Amino acid sequence: MSRLESLRLSLPLVELTCPEKSWRDWLVAALIFGISLLHFSCFYNYTLLNADEGIVLQGAQRILQGQVLYRDFFSLLTPGSYYWMAFFFKVFGSSILVGRAVLIGEGASLSVLTYLLSRRVCSRWTAFLASIFVTLIGLPTRFLVLHNWDSTLWVCLTLYCAVLFLQYPRRLLLFATGWFAALTCLFEHSKGAGLVLGLGLASIVLLTTDRVTLKYWRPGFLVPLVLGFAVPVIFTFVYFSAHHTLSQMLEDWSWPLRNYSAVNKTPYGFVVLSPEDRAAIYNEPWPSRLVTIVLTGPWFIVPALPFVAAAVFMFWLQRRWRAKSNQRARRAYFVLISATVIGLLLSLFATGRPDFHHLVYISPVLFVVLAWIMDGQMLPFLVRRGLPLLTFLLFISCVGFGLSLLSQPLNAGYVLQTRRGTLKAVHADEVIGYIQAHVPGGQKILVYPYLPLYYYLTETFSPGRYEYLQPGLHTPEQVHALVKELDADQTRLVFFEPYFREKAPTAFPSTPAETRNERDPVADYIRSHYRECATLNSQDFWHFRAMVRKDLPCPAE
Repeated sequence: MSRLESLRLSLPLVELTCPEKSWRDWLVAALIFGISLLHFSCFYNYTLLNADEGIVLQGAQRILQGQVLYRDFFSLLTPGSYYWMAFFFKVFGSSILVGRAVLIGEGASLSVLTYLLSRRVCSRWTAFLASIFVTLIGLPTRFLVLHNWDSTLWVCLTLYCAVLFLQYPRRLLLFATGWFAALTCLFEHSKGAGLVLGLGLASIVLLTTDRVTLKYWRPGFLVPLVLGFAVPVIFTFVYFSAHHTLSQMLEDWSWPLRNYSAVNKTPYGFVVLSPEDRAAIYNEPWPSRLVTIVLTGPWFIVPALPFVAAAVFMFWLQRRWRAKSNQRARRAYFVLISATVIGLLLSLFATGRPDFHHLVYISPVLFVVLAWIMDGQMLPFLVRRGLPLLTFLLFISCVGFGLSLLSQPLNAGYVLQTRRGTLKAVHADEVIGYIQAHVPGGQKILVYPYLPLYYYLTETFSPGRYEYLQPGLHTPEQVHALVKELDADQTRLVFFEPYFREKAPTAFPSTPAETRNERDPVADYIRSHYRECATLNSQDFWHFRAMVRKDLPCPAE
């Protein structure tokens, strides 16, 4: 008997369900995918004009025009999402709606993967409920074309292949596990590092505490895993080396380690709310406040789930040699998922962003843990008796939260005509109309300090390598580089938000107080070389000033 056959026999399949073998589970998965597509379609063309969404979209557009990432424009991210989106733009045309369609497909896939991962140890109903919670809370909370959702898809596919390997130990599944883990790193290196850390932790635990796994595991099994991981990474290095930008790529990758958390660091579970919104919530009468607490339950539920995963990990860790032979694959499953959650959580702490939104980005994995809770398999008897009430409260809270998110696109009454697609919004936006009326497509403008989505939606470009410069985040050298690029280009129009520094702490609470008062060379250059032509209202509370060079007339109205 070969070692592979021995390993297959040593991991009995009876204690892990295989939903892929059941036509009922296929129907449920198809139903989840269809419900998710239908729900996400309500958000398809809705926008808050979130600044972050423009980073990947504009970068992909630059790539389509022949520019090379890192050489021609700056990014603190690994390259995956830029070239992923550029591929779809190349095939279907450059439009934010193409990006949103890709996002919808990813979101529906994440809900299905949550079901397939949960169904291994949970009932069909519990796994279905967890996946629907992902549909209601996950993507709609941050319905933006971002690297975060791309990388989460690869995380879930990595876990899915690894769990399949526990049931069917085949080298192809190890290769796929390594492949998707590498893609995670190449789409978001911090999340990829957390994933690799979690997988490594699970492997060490299983290899050192399971006699059968230790007996039959051989170094030869590492070959497909390493090969799967190495192929995408080597291809990436060869590509950027051929474009003579390898050193710049490595420098940009390491840039966040020195700068990112200086401004972006947030408390655990932090929710971005203006002081007025916080006051309105906590100054309500107690009955109204109680309803608000129930409807905003995910603010508390999602941050609690990583600690539940850590408790599950410790539970199965202490069982180690005492695990029964027919529980071996079950124990491996719980160790694998919970260790991965721990690794992902540590990556959030390492970047300083364990806030609610970044926890939501990994919610498809976290809601697998929620399925374990609702299924009650590892809970004491007395606690299990209260599970129906707990599940009901979770259902009310998650559905209420999801419907509150859905109310935003359903009540969006303004139409935004942009060069990259027609969108709808709750508020009008004067900046897009002004740019499109006075700046031809393909021209250069400066949007300062932070709203790169305007570049993409209006088919314009910044005068240099930077789509945005966040106060306190970018280095003085980068700030002065933008001033030089602006001066060399003699950019005609600038759209300047002079009060960004005062408002930034709402979203970036660790912004140093002295940043508000320190000298801003870019703002100084704008004020000395440009004059105001109009004050324009953007979405939410941003107010831009349209400014033209002093030696030029204002655009004709």
